[in-house]
This record gives sequence, structure tokens and C-alpha cells, in this order.
Amino acid sequence: MHTEPSEVSGGTLYVVATPIGNLQDFTPRALNILRNVNVIAAEDTRVTGQLLKHFGITTPMISVREHNERSMADKIVARLQAGDAVAQVSDAGTPAISDPGAQLVAAVHDAGLKVVPIPGASALTSALSVAGFTCAHTLFYGFLPPKTRQRQDALAPLVNLPYATVFYEAPHRILDTMADLVACFGADRTALLAREITKTFETLKRGPLSALQSWTESDSNQQRGEFVIVIDAAPPAPADAEDAHDGVLLPLLAELPVKQAVALAQKISGAPRNALYERALQLKAAAAADDEDGEED
Repeated sequence: MHTEPSEVSGGTLYVVATPIGNLQDFTPRALNILRNVNVIAAEDTRVTGQLLKHFGITTPMISVREHNERSMADKIVARLQAGDAVAQVSDAGTPAISDPGAQLVAAVHDAGLKVVPIPGASALTSALSVAGFTCAHTLFYGFLPPKTRQRQDALAPLVNLPYATVFYEAPHRILDTMADLVACFGADRTALLAREITKTFETLKRGPLSALQSWTESDSNQQRGEFVIVIDAAPPAPADAEDAHDGVLLPLLAELPVKQAVALAQKISGAPRNALYERALQLKAAAAADDEDGEED
């Protein structure tokens, strides 16, 4: 017999947040749900099994991971329709936030069944709460692409947005990602680097991206664990920002292809690559339009 009153209802999917490190962050409500549902849909039953064992929870589990989520969704919907209550968990944190879960939730919604969030630990909100950025809006990107060119292409449209931007990163890519963040956002953009949030070796470091890059490179301990990177919003552009670098770009564009001209302009000015690239395209388009006008005259 359990001492907590059960709030579990049949035919309901409970999306349950689990700790990301410190087990004391497991909420009483989440524990109550996991004890009283009919089955727990876990990303990895071995990982969740250790967590359940620690809290003395014996509810049976089924595996619902990235590679079988779509096929398992139909089976779970059938169980819900038969009156079962199901809890969904990922290995750590909140399901469907850079983790499996969204496909199952969508299938349950599409079947007209009830979905209930059981909030708790989240690396995203934890990092934002200690970043100290006053921007009212946030963009959560999650994990960036693994290769440098793809990563830089993904970063380019984000550089001048008026939002704090949040990324997750794995230890084996943190050095490459920090280098690309500096190259795209510029050395002076302020950011927070959060490592191993809520765990024994939790580290928070706030400062210019170049300083964070140097700090990470100089200490191998700061290259281990799971990372959240929060980058402050772009500063308001000055009124003449559009042509601020024309003096560098124009002579380079007259002699070189756009990519080479932008690469040299970045080395000379230190300005963000994507801003220079966008301006270079504008200048090329304007020059082409002038040439067409001249031909028509």
C-alpha cells in the first residue's frame, strides 16, 4: 500500500520529468505518478530501472526509444484506450526536449486521449535561470549539427536575432562548437557555459565567448560532461551598421569571389562572418542592378 493518494487516471499519458543529476530534484508528484501508473515507457529501461530501484518503485517498464517510438506509439495508444495509465520518461530531464517523446505525445493527442505534464528538472530552464540575461525572449535550439560546416550554416541565421539562444552540447564536440560559436557570434558576445548541471562537478562560467573558449581549451576537466550554452541576444544594431564594413568589403569584392572576400574581411575587421556575408551579397546584388541599369541606358 502506498501512503500518497493516487492522482492517476486511466486512459492518460503522464509525461514525467526525472532528475538530471541530483536525485533530490525528483518531485513527490512525479514519484507518486510512477508508482501508480500501469506501465512506464522508458527511453532506456536499464537507466530508468536504476532510478526506480533507488526509490523502491516496482512498476513494470517498456522500452520506447528514438528508433522504435513511432511503432510503439500505436501499442501505447491501444493500452490507453483500454483504460491503462502510462508514464513516459527519458533517461534524464523532461521527455521530448532534445530527447525522445514528441512522437508518442502526438499520437496520444491524435487519438483524442489525455496528456498530462508532470514538471521537474530541465537543463534548459536551469541554465536560463542562472544566465543573468535580461532579454525577454529565448530561442531553444538544442543540439547543433556534428560537422563544422553544417554547424556554422546552422548558426549563421541566429547571430543577429534579438533572443537569448540556448544550445546543448556533448563533451566530444565542445571544443569544436566553442570555436564555431566564436567565429559566428564574435569573440565579445556574452554567454554562459553550464556544465554538469545539478551534478557533483557542476560548473557555471559567464563571460565573452572568446574567454569561455580559452578557459575550456586550457582545462581538460571543463571538456567533460554535458553542456548547456546560453548566448545573450544580439545588441541593437547601430543606424549605420548596414554599411559599417563596406570600406573593407568593397575593394575585396572587386577582386575576389564572395566567400574569399568575406573570409578576408572577417580577419581584418573581426566582425561576425554571417553579417559580413549578408552585406557582401547585398553589395553584389546592388552592383549587378547598377550594371543592368547601365546597359539599359
